[in-house]
Amino acid sequence: MRHDDIHVVDAHIHVDGYKLDAAAELEEALADPSLEYVIAVSMNLASCHHTEQWAKRYPNKVLPAYGFHPEQALPSDEEQEVLLAWLDGHKESMAAIGEVGLPYYMREEALKRGGSFDRSPYIELLEPFVKRAAAWDMPIVLHAVYDDAPIVVDLLERYSVRRAHFHWFKGDNKTIDRMAGNGYFISFTPDICYEDEIRALARQYPPEQAMTETDGPWPFEGPYDGRRTLPTMARDVALEWAALRGMDVREAAKLLRENAKRCYGV
Repeated sequence: MRHDDIHVVDAHIHVDGYKLDAAAELEEALADPSLEYVIAVSMNLASCHHTEQWAKRYPNKVLPAYGFHPEQALPSDEEQEVLLAWLDGHKESMAAIGEVGLPYYMREEALKRGGSFDRSPYIELLEPFVKRAAAWDMPIVLHAVYDDAPIVVDLLERYSVRRAHFHWFKGDNKTIDRMAGNGYFISFTPDICYEDEIRALARQYPPEQAMTETDGPWPFEGPYDGRRTLPTMARDVALEWAALRGMDVREAAKLLRENAKRCYGV
């Protein structure tokens, strides 16, 4: 059976991360009619500017999200103020707030080196983004895994955020059940094809709250070793998710697209 006509959404990608040597391949993938659209997240203010340019070049195909990725040094107070002002000024043109969250991997690296890591300033940084998501009834794209996730869920519940998208999520069953019960969405990357932890989560999480993503240009292993990550690889995610759920491929792809529509409104 041919699968190249399966339509998909890439619910999480860093379009500004594709450098000059990869930009042509990204543009070719964006032109693929089977790719309905991508949610393009941002890392910081400079990234927001680049993401906006991609969105202007590909209207209705590249849907921008603006935020501050937590796996980096904290912004200064002035930088944070300017970034939040950017969000306020782009409220009508952005699809979501993100990528935001807590720095699990950076914290783990610091602890492995025998150092310490204070997570509280990152929690304080996250709060104004969560407040805006609640006030604007806008989706928020979250980087929050393992023991960071319950802290983020606490914030989301405190402000009654309705549409939260945890990308590439990993966590304990208690948190998974809590997220599912709150109606939060998660998305799966191409590592659903080879990572046991992710495959188990795909079987566990409610199918009406699942989406596909690539997190491009992040590289993957297994069958993707040495290949450039492109948004059309979301099709592979949809096919594998369908197999894990025991669903018809086209019905599964349709549901995954509908889930993205319910999360992002498009």
